[in-house]
Amino acid sequence: MTIHLRATWTGMRIIRAVVAGERNPDVLATYRDVRCHSSTETIRAALVGNDREEHVFALRQSLELYDVYQAKMLDCDRKLEALIAVLSNKGAKAGAKLSKPRVKTKQVNTPTFDVRAALYGMLGVDLTEIHGLGPSLSLKLIGECGTDLRAWPSAKHFTSWRCLAPGNKISGGKVLSSRTRRSSSRAAALLRLAATTVGRSDTALGAFYRRLSSRAGKSKAVTATARKIAVLCYNTLRHGMPYRDPGADQYERQYRSRVLANLQRRAKSLGFVLQALPGDANPAVS
Repeated sequence: MTIHLRATWTGMRIIRAVVAGERNPDVLATYRDVRCHSSTETIRAALVGNDREEHVFALRQSLELYDVYQAKMLDCDRKLEALIAVLSNKGAKAGAKLSKPRVKTKQVNTPTFDVRAALYGMLGVDLTEIHGLGPSLSLKLIGECGTDLRAWPSAKHFTSWRCLAPGNKISGGKVLSSRTRRSSSRAAALLRLAATTVGRSDTALGAFYRRLSSRAGKSKAVTATARKIAVLCYNTLRHGMPYRDPGADQYERQYRSRVLANLQRRAKSLGFVLQALPGDANPAVS
């Protein structure tokens, strides 16, 4: 018997019924969860097959191992929650009331307790306000970097330590290379993962990622966006600076203003003046 179902509520209920001895496809299809995309008829057709005893035995063994691992993961979550609670009591960082989460959907493989509230109680700031940083990723990042960032005097030191800052390989006054150094840092990998996630969002960071990606490639865009997220994390943890996303439209307006200012400066150095065309907001050179 081959069951082409993911380990969702529907799949696990059917698997447990099969291990318990149920073989009727009509009965098994009734275990379908209302959130399942596949219809009852599709599930029933997938459950029609040759239920060989050795396959059911292997399925039973896998299910027992799955339950054991789930229990061990639950123990780890409880231990982790207790440790964070101890650190929260020692830190005694009181803050304002935690705002509502941006995303209500629970991510896969996240701890069973409220990670966002636990981190907020320990840090006094909400890292998940930074786009790209979910509760689980923020927890991993704190595990790698710690809560005290005073070892790095500034955000530039922090990003350089994580190999996210451009290099400055210079010889004879000439820049030979500005590539970032290779790194096996888990924190840098997490920040790059956050940059990849935020690249699809309608935010200022997302707009920055897409603009740089179209001009310099996705690899450089990921590194540059990861550096920006690292700076935001540093300022939030070290100085308690709250993050408020200005939005993609605001970023585009600021980018256009910077481009116009550069064009006006270059035109002035060449003896020209930029003027806007009639009925057009974009200035032209005269």
